[in-house]
Amino acid sequence: MDMTTTLIDHTFRKDVQRCFTEQTYAIPARWLYDRRGSELFEEITDLPEYYPTRTETNLLKANKAAFAKSIGPGRAIIEFGSGSSTKTPHLLNAIDPAAYVPIDISGDFLEHSASLLQKEFPELPILPVEADFMKRVELPEAVAALPKLGFFPGSTIGNMIARTSVDLLRFMRETLGEGAQLLIGFDRIKDPATLVAAYDDSAGVTAQFSLNLLHRINRELDGNIAVDQFRHVAVWSDIYARIEIYLEPQADVTLPIGGEQYHLAAGQKIHIENSHKYGIRDARLMLRAGGWTPVQEWSDEKDYFTLMLVEAHPYKHAP
Repeated sequence: MDMTTTLIDHTFRKDVQRCFTEQTYAIPARWLYDRRGSELFEEITDLPEYYPTRTETNLLKANKAAFAKSIGPGRAIIEFGSGSSTKTPHLLNAIDPAAYVPIDISGDFLEHSASLLQKEFPELPILPVEADFMKRVELPEAVAALPKLGFFPGSTIGNMIARTSVDLLRFMRETLGEGAQLLIGFDRIKDPATLVAAYDDSAGVTAQFSLNLLHRINRELDGNIAVDQFRHVAVWSDIYARIEIYLEPQADVTLPIGGEQYHLAAGQKIHIENSHKYGIRDARLMLRAGGWTPVQEWSDEKDYFTLMLVEAHPYKHAP
């Protein structure tokens, strides 16, 4: 077991233990994305109810000329949380980059995706990095001198509370450096029925994705949780402008994990994910707080989703 995997296991165990011992009843959403979770999420993106991927992909296809003009060739594209990199080819074809660096916490899924992309772009240097992008990441030496474009599609920023989002944007700035650009996706606020359906699909794939977290605890943390006693719950919180996702036990349950016994009463939900949605000004304010200056944005005709290009300008003191 390598050092990165050992560190991830230790952090995962610590987060799960904190959920029950400190009675926070919350587990960070990043632990949803092991290999199986990543595969299930890719299935989610093809569901008819899940509009974000479809809408964002269409934006990437429709605005290639604008990307080429605003970004230009010769940059190293650094994708944070690359997953399967399914949207990446549209950007690679648009801007003629010098290198591509996918960053993901799921190492085996990362290597598989990188190898598939290398076949599609055989002349492009592809340099995968297995890392937690929620902190500053050391990039390969081969791209150190290149101008950089961060790529953070999918409204993944929405999975975090505002403070964590701003911290992440600052870490991205540190990773990419002053003068870098970042192309980032934001999901817009819209009617609650559309939003809830996107996170509680009729085929139950999103439920499998959520419940896989319990399977992962069983696999990796020596757990013996009866997964079938839990259900997936997705609700819209208007006051926080977000979808909230929970795992809820249907009866009083005991959760054996790593030699410890934890107990949950029926209905005591475990909060496992948020998906914040943004008004027109919200995203810009958050980006500025994270050290990025908005330059340009592209939205679909329904204003369901927005891609924003931002730059890491030198910091200025207030007058």
